[in-house]
Amino acid sequence: MNTYLSPDHDCPLCPRLVDFRASLREKYPEWHNGPVQAFIGAPVKLLIVGLAPGLHGANRTGRPFTGDWAGDLLYETMLDFGFATGRYLEDPNDGLKLVGCAISNAVHCVPPQNKPTPTEITTCRRFLDNRLAFFKDIKIILALGRIAHESTARSLGCKLSDVPFSHGAIHEIGQFKLIDSYHCSRYNTNTGRLTREMFRNIFLRAREIISETT
Repeated sequence: MNTYLSPDHDCPLCPRLVDFRASLREKYPEWHNGPVQAFIGAPVKLLIVGLAPGLHGANRTGRPFTGDWAGDLLYETMLDFGFATGRYLEDPNDGLKLVGCAISNAVHCVPPQNKPTPTEITTCRRFLDNRLAFFKDIKIILALGRIAHESTARSLGCKLSDVPFSHGAIHEIGQFKLIDSYHCSRYNTNTGRLTREMFRNIFLRAREIISETT
């Protein structure tokens, strides 16, 4: 992946994240422990934006949403709605392929306690900006959680007050439709904030919109 679209493995832009990465590389030298590049199945009509790599998920495996509960739900749903093919085995070498979509994050490096700072979110947004400009076929951006929503809205030049985050909301912004969903985290699903049916309905709507525009 060109570093224009994703940071390289030793990206120096966020000092706190660089220090955390160094400590993880020492503790878990066999892990990925670096910025996680986007997972792409071109042509990209649907771009999914999450928060940041999970410590024991994507930061360990090197592929977005791979190796933790959020990925279990995300890839199960994507497979059911035709946005992926193959079999998800929590391993980047499982042969899973995306179909007409890409998965990325608002912040590419794992942050301590899964909480990026506002400065880190702003710094990493340049890669989202570039990705939105590079993939000309994008119809829908699916934001998983408020931080992903707000970073995407800012990339698209919106005032946050004009596009408030709400699960299931669809915002028309220029050529894009921005769809909001609660993040598919274990916490959200365990508490019932996000049910499997709610999440499936988001992907059903995304598939319908893509069908309407092709």
